[in-house]
Amino acid sequence: MNLNQITIPSLDVKKAVGFYKTLGLKLIVNALPRYVRFECPDGDATFSIHKVDELPKGSGISIYFENDNLDDLVCQLQQKGIIFTSELEDKDWLWREAHLNDLDGNHIILYKAGKNRKNPPWRIN
Repeated sequence: MNLNQITIPSLDVKKAVGFYKTLGLKLIVNALPRYVRFECPDGDATFSIHKVDELPKGSGISIYFENDNLDDLVCQLQQKGIIFTSELEDKDWLWREAHLNDLDGNHIILYKAGKNRKNPPWRIN
């Protein structure tokens, strides 16, 4: 089994398109105003956004995007006006992360884990 796609809700899909293009995703399906799909710059996964009248309540969704040049990416995004809710930080679980929210409040984590994403020292064999 392979993860193919994640779909998130948005109150304004058109505005969300600009935000995710700024993050570096490539728009491949445009069915505005109700739906769009992106390719991630690396790998085969896709990411889509669909129109909703109301966002889910509670802690919502966390979206993780891995990047091998994380520090450079965060700096470039800050220069483009993207606001981060936490600065780059090395975590106890051996990932380097920076956190932000999209325009609908969905939690995004930009990170670099390398081999520790799937093979941390505490992995179960």
